[in-house]
Amino acid sequence: MAEQFSYDSLFSAASRETPPGSVRHSKYDFAVAYPDPDNLPLDDLIEAVRTGFEREGRDLAYYSSPSGDPELRQLVAEKLQRERNMKVTADDMVLTSGSGEAIGILIQALTDPGDVVLVEEFVYLGTLNQMRRYGADVVGVKCDDDGIIPEDLDKVITEQLGKGKKVKYLYTIPAFQNPLGWTMSLERRKQVLDITGKHGVAVFEDDCYADLRFEGEDVTSFHSLDDTGRVVYCGSFSKIIAPGMRMGYLVAPKPVIARAWSFKSGGAVSQFTALTIAEIMKGNLGQHIEIQNQALQVKRDAMVSALGENFGSNVSWSVPKGGLYIWVKFPEGTDLAAVQEQVFEEGVSYYNGSQFSPTGEGSNYIRLCFGHPSPDTIRKGVAELARILQKIGAFTG
Repeated sequence: MAEQFSYDSLFSAASRETPPGSVRHSKYDFAVAYPDPDNLPLDDLIEAVRTGFEREGRDLAYYSSPSGDPELRQLVAEKLQRERNMKVTADDMVLTSGSGEAIGILIQALTDPGDVVLVEEFVYLGTLNQMRRYGADVVGVKCDDDGIIPEDLDKVITEQLGKGKKVKYLYTIPAFQNPLGWTMSLERRKQVLDITGKHGVAVFEDDCYADLRFEGEDVTSFHSLDDTGRVVYCGSFSKIIAPGMRMGYLVAPKPVIARAWSFKSGGAVSQFTALTIAEIMKGNLGQHIEIQNQALQVKRDAMVSALGENFGSNVSWSVPKGGLYIWVKFPEGTDLAAVQEQVFEEGVSYYNGSQFSPTGEGSNYIRLCFGHPSPDTIRKGVAELARILQKIGAFTG
């Protein structure tokens, strides 16, 4: 057998050993925010494919517009104007392969190694990992039930500037924050804009959960409150149609888009997907979101009820008015990071709080997702989680 060629001396300094791996599912999967498979708009998707391809299918012979399908961008602009009070046009955005790509290319465009990037004290681990990958110094800001605490934000920025650091931007998920679950109040948004503006810090608004409200009144976007171009924005169709569609969008001033686009690989997004989503948006998307959100509320209530029945007063949790996550706090000293893999092997999956923390703190917290499992599965899974944690001695109740 011939000696195998070695690539060891050829790998770039920036490359990391990160094999693709495979998606693992436990019997009770509360780790990943999958939507409800029973509420996917499959019939609408089938009809959208047929209608879109009858009209424009021959155009698949061409590569699509680099910015993404013009009709879909126009429909997104109209939706943002109507629902998020944003004064934007189709030319103010680009379509991306999910919001994850929008986040990734913007991080690269705005971040040099060592730059300070501000986030909520616990933040979406996908974004946190991307920021670390590109060398950001990620600093968390304290939050309460109304969102980022303004005084702490001002203090953190002042401290970082005092150290000679360059504070580039604040990344925030203001609607049904992942993983904390709150929605930032209007007053807080105005205060955050005032403070970041005073210090010359940009704001990156990740609004991918804004459609998933099943209680209360919407709060207008950061983008709508700013008239300086200091807020960049991304959204996604993953949570309102299907993650497998892999379609998101980035809204930013044209110079920012031009720089971010230099990091995009693979050309434009799938025109097949864009045509399908455009037809869905012209049809029953609003009705689908309403039905989906009604189902999500039932599932949230099932999880909240199950937590109360199985964990008692020593554990507390958020009760979000939308989104897909419940944030659960166990007593100080509980190490749910140490037992996460063992609990998975026993049949229940979750993410522990330290995975969302820039400092690695928070191992006494877990995030539970209620979007995918049925209410009955949620109740059984939470009961099983309590049983496993007590069995292995991680929590005594």
